[in-house]
Amino acid sequence: MYPLNLPPFDAKIMTSEQGTVIFDILRRKYVALTPEEWVRQHFVHYLISEKNYPSSLIANEASIKIFSMNRRCDTVVYNNKLEPLMLLEYKSPNIKISQQVFDQIARYNLIFRVNYLVVSNGLSHYCCKVDFDHQSYHYLSEIPDYTSLKENQ
Repeated sequence: MYPLNLPPFDAKIMTSEQGTVIFDILRRKYVALTPEEWVRQHFVHYLISEKNYPSSLIANEASIKIFSMNRRCDTVVYNNKLEPLMLLEYKSPNIKISQQVFDQIARYNLIFRVNYLVVSNGLSHYCCKVDFDHQSYHYLSEIPDYTSLKENQ
């Protein structure tokens, strides 16, 4: 797999009938090891180990309905009341982060209305804070830790 701009972790990888799989600690099962999944697993471990996000308040592949179509958010972070705080979208390391990627997560945010959006391809990470009052957003220099994320709801 690709080297990423994220801390390494002890990935549980094995070969099965479905091909190469990696253990997802949130879904508690092995999932296909795609380049995007490699990024997701690294980023989730980064949030938990470096930014103190409780694993019990993070969901991978959260289902939502947008304009009568079922979609899946790559990762959603919740507060203790299970209200969404942050949406995360991952791309393969060989995919450049573009406006189209941000448009995708912005459409999801029409439903969730979270204050934080994150997009990562494992090499570049972008986090923005949404200002609903002024219908704008601004980019942050780093991913906030969980405590400051809750305080800025």
